[in-house]
Amino acid sequence: MRPRRGVGPPIGSAERDPAIGEACLEKAMDLSTPGEAYYKRATRGESGQEMRRVIRIRPSAAWLVRLAVVGLVLFSVSGETAAQGVASATVSDDHLEAIGQARVLVREVMEASGVPGVSIAVARRGHVVWSEGFGWSDLEQRVAVTPLTKFRIGSVSKPMTGAALALLIEDGRLHPDDDPRDYVPEFPEKKWPFTVRQIAAHLSGIRHYDGDEFESNLRYPDQLSGLVKFQDDELRFEPGSRYLYSTYAWNLLSVVAERASGAEFLSLMRDRVFEPLGMRHTVAGHADSIVGQRTRFYERSEKDGRIVNAPFVDNSYKWGGGGFLSTPEDMIRFGAAHLEAGFFREETLALFFTPVRLSDGGIGGYGFGWRVDSADPDLVSHTGGSVGGDTILLMHRGTGWMVAAVGNLGDAGMRDLGRPLIELFSGS
Repeated sequence: MRPRRGVGPPIGSAERDPAIGEACLEKAMDLSTPGEAYYKRATRGESGQEMRRVIRIRPSAAWLVRLAVVGLVLFSVSGETAAQGVASATVSDDHLEAIGQARVLVREVMEASGVPGVSIAVARRGHVVWSEGFGWSDLEQRVAVTPLTKFRIGSVSKPMTGAALALLIEDGRLHPDDDPRDYVPEFPEKKWPFTVRQIAAHLSGIRHYDGDEFESNLRYPDQLSGLVKFQDDELRFEPGSRYLYSTYAWNLLSVVAERASGAEFLSLMRDRVFEPLGMRHTVAGHADSIVGQRTRFYERSEKDGRIVNAPFVDNSYKWGGGGFLSTPEDMIRFGAAHLEAGFFREETLALFFTPVRLSDGGIGGYGFGWRVDSADPDLVSHTGGSVGGDTILLMHRGTGWMVAAVGNLGDAGMRDLGRPLIELFSGS
């Protein structure tokens, strides 16, 4: 049955998560300032959502509360939704029970992690049956999460880059077993050669982050310049002999994609992947630009556990390895292109989802930009951890069920939602 919009707790309203929304605010701000009282009032708007606001007042000015609440509620109902571009939830009539249980699960994960805001989409064969935002994209300004809110997706950027590389392979401009130095001769020669396929499967020996490199705040003009962070380091082992997850390795692949295509990396991604798949809300997370509906980013204070603003970072050195912003529905659009041949050839899908073997015959568990479940090869996924972001994209290619979840806090527990949500909806 065709999904309905506007069913259940509406997006853009604190109603969908009043307890969590208020709890996050109380963790982030001191709500007991001496000499001040806090008045909370809930009222129902025309659309049925609960409008909750916290109004700070002096005891001597308490008589102004009624007038203030009336004015605020009228503004909220008539103007706030349009101003924020709030979208309604997408809810399928066929899965109402599963959606109700899923909302409970999401709230439990949010309460456990303290993440201020989360967005979820569940689909079958690309057809969205549930899409909803929870909590806040901006705690200070009290901007609600909607399905259009853009989050940092971290390493889920890798399979997107892998898609562009695969299309270049289909074009005959690149081969999985090519030496990356054939395209990027500036990259220093190492003790052992390695291939594009080994890089994509994390078998190249190129290192991952060291120290506080994950929180880099330097701006790099292009992907080639970002290689300076690791290009002079020796490989950690002979390529193919071991598995070592490496975002830096995928940074090198971004430059390979540029050279093989003859296009700047972000232009390549836009023209070959994002626009053809209708991913209108997936962009590079430029730190120096205004990006519409981008969430704020948070972390938990090491000192007292409060939710605080995440440190400033600039991910311009790693667009392809972990620098994109996206939404769950865009991630669903992307994943759906991998369920069967069409956008990609059949042999390309096999490239994505066939784990690359180690030199000793063992299996690394990672294909070409995708992690493949050892017990169920139809279950493929990628997760993404960012400064102020946590993401999972999980799909079962056999049943066609897919889950995309994003949060605006590092270690927000998004990977705890993937399998339970697929099991919940596939059984409904």
